[in-house]
Amino acid sequence: MTVEELLKATAVYSANDACTALGEYIAGSDEGFVMMMNERAQELGMKNTHFDNCTGLDDTTQTHLTTAYDIALMSRELMKHQFIMQYTKIWMDSLRDGKTELVNTNKLIRFYEGATGLKTGTTSKAGCCISATATRDGTSLIAVVMGADNSKDRFEGAKAMLNWGFANYETVTPKIDKTLITDVNIIMGEEKKMTPQISGGSQFLIPKGKEKDLTQEINLAAAVEAPVESNQTLGTVTVKLNGNKLGEYRLTAPHYVERLSFGTVFRRMICSVCKEKKPVTVN
Repeated sequence: MTVEELLKATAVYSANDACTALGEYIAGSDEGFVMMMNERAQELGMKNTHFDNCTGLDDTTQTHLTTAYDIALMSRELMKHQFIMQYTKIWMDSLRDGKTELVNTNKLIRFYEGATGLKTGTTSKAGCCISATATRDGTSLIAVVMGADNSKDRFEGAKAMLNWGFANYETVTPKIDKTLITDVNIIMGEEKKMTPQISGGSQFLIPKGKEKDLTQEINLAAAVEAPVESNQTLGTVTVKLNGNKLGEYRLTAPHYVERLSFGTVFRRMICSVCKEKKPVTVN
Protein backbone atom coordinates (compact mmCIF):
# COMPACT_ATOMS: atom_id res chain seq x y z
CA MET A 1 0.00 0.00 0.00
CA THR A 2 1.11 3.57 -0.62
CA VAL A 3 1.60 6.18 2.10
CA GLU A 4 -1.53 7.94 0.87
CA GLU A 5 -3.54 4.75 1.23
CA LEU A 6 -2.16 4.15 4.71
CA LEU A 7 -3.09 7.71 5.72
CA LYS A 8 -6.57 7.23 4.36
CA ALA A 9 -7.03 3.92 6.18
CA THR A 10 -5.81 5.47 9.44
CA ALA A 11 -7.85 8.67 9.25
CA VAL A 12 -11.07 7.19 7.91
CA TYR A 13 -11.23 3.70 9.33
CA SER A 14 -8.96 3.86 12.40
CA ALA A 15 -6.82 1.08 10.93
CA ASN A 16 -4.27 0.31 13.65
CA ASP A 17 -2.06 -1.77 11.35
CA ALA A 18 -1.85 1.13 8.88
CA CYS A 19 -0.97 3.51 11.72
CA THR A 20 1.79 1.19 12.93
CA ALA A 21 3.17 0.82 9.40
CA LEU A 22 3.35 4.61 8.99
CA GLY A 23 5.19 4.97 12.30
CA GLU A 24 7.74 2.33 11.35
CA TYR A 25 8.20 3.94 7.93
CA ILE A 26 8.90 7.35 9.48
CA ALA A 27 11.02 6.39 12.47
CA GLY A 28 12.34 2.94 11.59
CA SER A 29 10.51 1.26 14.45
CA ASP A 30 7.35 1.53 16.49
CA GLU A 31 9.40 2.45 19.57
CA GLY A 32 11.25 5.16 17.69
CA PHE A 33 8.02 6.69 16.46
CA VAL A 34 6.47 6.67 19.94
CA MET A 35 9.55 8.54 21.19
CA MET A 36 8.96 11.14 18.49
CA MET A 37 5.30 11.38 19.51
CA ASN A 38 6.16 12.10 23.13
CA GLU A 39 8.75 14.68 22.16
CA ARG A 40 6.26 16.46 19.93
CA ALA A 41 3.58 16.31 22.63
CA GLN A 42 5.88 18.19 25.01
CA GLU A 43 6.66 20.77 22.33
CA LEU A 44 2.93 21.42 21.92
CA GLY A 45 2.45 21.89 25.65
CA MET A 46 0.61 18.61 26.18
CA LYS A 47 1.74 18.43 29.81
CA ASN A 48 -0.55 15.60 30.87
CA THR A 49 0.05 13.24 27.96
CA HIS A 50 2.26 10.19 27.61
CA PHE A 51 2.11 7.79 24.67
CA ASP A 52 3.07 4.12 24.92
CA ASN A 53 2.16 3.27 21.34
CA CYS A 54 0.94 4.92 18.16
CA THR A 55 -2.46 3.20 18.00
CA GLY A 56 -4.01 4.32 21.27
CA LEU A 57 -4.74 0.78 22.41
CA ASP A 58 -4.37 0.70 26.20
CA ASP A 59 -5.39 -2.82 27.26
CA THR A 60 -1.87 -3.77 28.34
CA THR A 61 -0.56 -0.44 29.63
CA GLN A 62 -1.12 1.84 32.62
CA THR A 63 0.85 4.84 31.34
CA HIS A 64 -0.79 5.57 28.00
CA LEU A 65 -2.57 8.72 29.17
CA THR A 66 -3.92 12.07 27.97
CA THR A 67 -6.59 14.70 28.66
CA ALA A 68 -9.32 16.39 26.63
CA TYR A 69 -7.35 19.67 26.73
CA ASP A 70 -4.20 18.02 25.42
CA ILE A 71 -6.13 16.33 22.63
CA ALA A 72 -7.54 19.74 21.68
CA LEU A 73 -4.00 21.17 21.51
CA MET A 74 -2.89 18.31 19.27
CA SER A 75 -5.98 18.65 17.08
CA ARG A 76 -5.44 22.39 16.65
CA GLU A 77 -1.88 21.79 15.49
CA LEU A 78 -2.97 19.04 13.09
CA MET A 79 -5.65 21.24 11.51
CA LYS A 80 -2.96 23.73 10.50
CA HIS A 81 -2.02 21.15 7.86
CA GLN A 82 -4.99 21.51 5.53
CA PHE A 83 -4.13 18.42 3.51
CA ILE A 84 -5.26 16.18 6.38
CA MET A 85 -8.86 17.10 5.59
CA GLN A 86 -8.49 15.31 2.27
CA TYR A 87 -8.84 12.20 4.42
CA THR A 88 -10.77 13.23 7.54
CA LYS A 89 -13.72 14.57 5.47
CA ILE A 90 -14.17 11.30 3.56
CA TRP A 91 -17.40 9.53 4.41
CA MET A 92 -16.98 6.42 2.25
CA ASP A 93 -14.13 5.20 0.05
CA SER A 94 -12.24 2.08 -0.85
CA LEU A 95 -8.73 0.66 -1.19
CA ARG A 96 -7.07 -2.03 -3.29
CA ASP A 97 -9.22 -1.36 -6.36
CA GLY A 98 -12.43 -1.58 -4.36
CA LYS A 99 -11.57 -4.77 -2.50
CA THR A 100 -11.46 -2.96 0.87
CA GLU A 101 -14.39 -0.72 1.75
CA LEU A 102 -13.88 2.23 4.11
CA VAL A 103 -16.63 3.94 6.11
CA ASN A 104 -15.66 6.81 8.38
CA THR A 105 -15.93 6.00 12.08
CA ASN A 106 -16.78 9.69 12.63
CA LYS A 107 -20.50 9.87 11.87
CA LEU A 108 -20.49 13.66 12.18
CA ILE A 109 -18.84 13.85 8.76
CA ARG A 110 -22.13 12.79 7.23
CA PHE A 111 -24.64 14.24 9.66
CA TYR A 112 -23.19 17.50 11.00
CA GLU A 113 -23.05 20.65 8.88
CA GLY A 114 -19.51 21.91 8.40
CA ALA A 115 -17.80 18.86 9.94
CA THR A 116 -14.16 18.55 8.86
CA GLY A 117 -12.92 15.72 11.12
CA LEU A 118 -11.18 14.70 13.08
CA LYS A 119 -10.80 11.36 14.83
CA THR A 120 -12.69 8.86 16.95
CA GLY A 121 -11.23 6.38 19.41
CA THR A 122 -12.67 3.65 21.59
CA THR A 123 -11.12 1.37 24.23
CA SER A 124 -12.51 -0.37 27.28
CA LYS A 125 -10.55 1.95 29.59
CA ALA A 126 -11.08 5.26 27.80
CA GLY A 127 -14.64 4.65 26.64
CA CYS A 128 -15.96 6.26 23.47
CA CYS A 129 -13.94 9.34 22.52
CA ILE A 130 -13.82 11.88 19.73
CA SER A 131 -12.00 15.02 18.69
CA ALA A 132 -14.57 16.71 16.45
CA THR A 133 -13.75 19.65 14.20
CA ALA A 134 -16.09 21.81 12.16
CA THR A 135 -16.04 25.09 10.23
CA ARG A 136 -18.92 27.49 9.61
CA ASP A 137 -18.75 31.04 8.23
CA GLY A 138 -15.00 31.18 8.65
CA THR A 139 -15.00 29.99 12.26
CA SER A 140 -13.34 26.66 13.06
CA LEU A 141 -13.98 24.89 16.36
CA ILE A 142 -12.76 21.78 18.14
CA ALA A 143 -14.86 19.72 20.56
CA VAL A 144 -13.31 16.86 22.52
CA VAL A 145 -15.34 14.17 24.26
CA MET A 146 -13.71 11.44 26.33
CA GLY A 147 -15.13 8.60 28.39
CA ALA A 148 -18.62 8.49 26.86
CA ASP A 149 -20.62 5.36 27.67
CA ASN A 150 -21.50 4.74 24.05
CA SER A 151 -20.87 6.00 20.54
CA LYS A 152 -24.13 7.97 20.32
CA ASP A 153 -23.34 9.92 23.48
CA ARG A 154 -19.92 11.01 22.21
CA PHE A 155 -21.39 12.34 18.98
CA GLU A 156 -24.25 14.11 20.77
CA GLY A 157 -21.81 15.63 23.25
CA ALA A 158 -19.55 16.89 20.49
CA LYS A 159 -22.50 18.31 18.57
CA ALA A 160 -23.76 20.15 21.66
CA MET A 161 -20.39 21.82 22.26
CA LEU A 162 -19.97 22.76 18.61
CA ASN A 163 -23.49 24.17 18.43
CA TRP A 164 -22.87 26.27 21.54
CA GLY A 165 -19.59 27.53 20.11
CA PHE A 166 -21.04 28.55 16.76
CA ALA A 167 -24.00 30.24 18.46
CA ASN A 168 -21.86 32.36 20.77
CA TYR A 169 -18.52 33.01 19.05
CA GLU A 170 -17.23 34.40 15.78
CA THR A 171 -13.87 34.81 14.06
CA VAL A 172 -12.77 38.36 13.21
CA THR A 173 -9.80 39.94 11.47
CA PRO A 174 -9.23 43.36 13.06
CA LYS A 175 -8.55 46.31 10.77
CA ILE A 176 -5.29 47.86 11.92
CA ASP A 177 -5.30 51.70 12.05
CA LYS A 178 -2.30 52.40 9.80
CA THR A 179 -2.31 56.09 10.76
CA LEU A 180 -0.88 55.02 14.12
CA ILE A 181 2.14 53.39 12.46
CA THR A 182 4.85 56.03 12.12
CA ASP A 183 8.09 55.89 10.15
CA VAL A 184 11.16 54.38 11.80
CA ASN A 185 14.44 56.31 11.52
CA ILE A 186 17.45 54.35 10.28
CA ILE A 187 20.79 55.13 11.88
CA MET A 188 23.75 54.96 9.48
CA GLY A 189 21.60 53.52 6.71
CA GLU A 190 21.52 54.08 2.95
CA GLU A 191 17.93 55.21 3.61
CA LYS A 192 17.08 57.64 6.38
CA LYS A 193 13.73 56.11 7.33
CA MET A 194 11.18 53.47 6.37
CA THR A 195 7.49 52.73 6.89
CA PRO A 196 6.95 49.37 8.61
CA GLN A 197 4.61 46.85 7.03
CA ILE A 198 2.07 44.71 8.88
CA SER A 199 3.05 41.05 8.78
CA GLY A 200 0.59 38.24 9.25
CA GLY A 201 -3.18 38.15 9.00
CA SER A 202 -4.15 36.95 12.44
CA GLN A 203 -7.74 36.06 13.14
CA PHE A 204 -9.23 36.00 16.61
CA LEU A 205 -12.10 34.05 18.13
CA ILE A 206 -14.26 36.38 20.23
CA PRO A 207 -17.80 36.46 21.66
CA LYS A 208 -20.31 37.59 19.06
CA GLY A 209 -20.98 41.34 19.03
CA LYS A 210 -17.70 42.24 20.74
CA GLU A 211 -15.65 43.30 17.71
CA LYS A 212 -16.39 46.96 18.48
CA ASP A 213 -14.65 46.54 21.85
CA LEU A 214 -11.31 45.47 20.36
CA THR A 215 -8.40 47.82 21.02
CA GLN A 216 -4.96 48.14 19.43
CA GLU A 217 -1.69 48.96 21.13
CA ILE A 218 1.26 50.00 18.95
CA ASN A 219 4.78 49.33 20.17
CA LEU A 220 7.27 50.62 17.62
CA ALA A 221 10.97 51.44 17.70
CA ALA A 222 11.74 55.12 17.12
CA ALA A 223 15.00 54.24 15.39
CA VAL A 224 16.99 51.19 14.31
CA GLU A 225 20.64 50.85 13.30
CA ALA A 226 21.57 49.67 9.82
CA PRO A 227 21.89 47.21 8.27
CA VAL A 228 18.18 46.41 8.42
CA GLU A 229 17.17 42.97 7.21
CA SER A 230 14.08 42.43 5.08
CA ASN A 231 11.20 41.34 7.33
CA GLN A 232 13.13 42.37 10.45
CA THR A 233 10.79 43.05 13.37
CA LEU A 234 10.52 46.77 14.14
CA GLY A 235 7.53 46.62 16.46
CA THR A 236 4.20 45.01 17.23
CA VAL A 237 0.49 45.72 17.20
CA THR A 238 -1.17 44.07 20.20
CA VAL A 239 -4.89 43.34 19.91
CA LYS A 240 -6.86 43.31 23.16
CA LEU A 241 -10.44 42.69 24.24
CA ASN A 242 -11.48 44.26 27.54
CA GLY A 243 -7.81 44.63 28.45
CA ASN A 244 -6.98 40.99 27.77
CA LYS A 245 -4.40 40.23 25.07
CA LEU A 246 -5.74 38.18 22.16
CA GLY A 247 -2.61 38.22 20.04
CA GLU A 248 -0.39 40.48 18.03
CA TYR A 249 0.81 41.42 14.56
CA ARG A 250 4.46 42.04 13.73
CA LEU A 251 5.55 45.35 12.22
CA THR A 252 8.45 44.53 9.93
CA ALA A 253 10.91 46.09 7.50
CA PRO A 254 9.55 45.91 3.93
CA HIS A 255 13.04 45.56 2.40
CA TYR A 256 16.74 45.40 3.12
CA VAL A 257 18.63 48.61 3.94
CA GLU A 258 22.41 48.61 3.60
CA ARG A 259 24.66 50.27 6.17
CA LEU A 260 26.35 53.45 4.98
CA SER A 261 29.82 52.98 3.54
CA PHE A 262 32.65 55.47 4.04
CA GLY A 263 32.38 56.50 0.40
CA THR A 264 28.67 57.24 0.68
CA VAL A 265 29.17 59.26 3.88
CA PHE A 266 31.97 61.27 2.21
CA ARG A 267 29.84 62.02 -0.87
CA ARG A 268 26.95 63.16 1.31
CA MET A 269 29.24 65.49 3.22
CA ILE A 270 30.53 67.01 -0.02
CA CYS A 271 27.00 67.44 -1.35
CA SER A 272 25.92 69.05 1.88
CA VAL A 273 28.79 71.52 1.81
CA CYS A 274 28.11 72.42 -1.83
CA LYS A 275 24.45 73.10 -1.11
CA GLU A 276 25.31 75.36 1.81
CA LYS A 277 27.91 77.40 -0.17
CA LYS A 278 26.50 80.81 -1.06
CA PRO A 279 26.73 82.02 -4.67
CA VAL A 280 29.23 84.87 -5.38
CA THR A 281 28.08 87.84 -7.47
CA VAL A 282 30.69 89.24 -9.95
CA ASN A 283 30.31 92.88 -11.08
